[in-house]
Amino acid sequence: QVQLVESGGRSVQTGDSLKLSCVASGLTFSAYALAWFRQAPGRDREFVAGVTSFGSRTTYGDALKDRFTMWRDNAKNAVSLEMIRLKPEDTAVYYCAARVSDSARIAEATSAYDNWGQGTQVTVSS
Repeated sequence: QVQLVESGGRSVQTGDSLKLSCVASGLTFSAYALAWFRQAPGRDREFVAGVTSFGSRTTYGDALKDRFTMWRDNAKNAVSLEMIRLKPEDTAVYYCAARVSDSARIAEATSAYDNWGQGTQVTVSS
């Protein structure tokens, strides 16, 4: 059974930095592409960042690349998301997601991922 557990979410101030982590179990980690999504109240879940199964390529949601960095550690079955210069509009529940894929193309649709964590809340106050 695949399990994804996120951590690191908390309340911060505008301009602060925050690192989220996701640890996976019950899977052959290196066979999975991973992604971070987020969902703000009343809004659809949106793609934040994704990484290929061997970490050779990452991609980011619109306008996030200059502030967000994602990487994976296949030796630790973990993926991280570093966020800097946080803004109130970054407030959301952040989810880790995984899918079996050896493709160089990173899926950005929620429907492409069949394994999800429970989410971690990030709140940015002005």
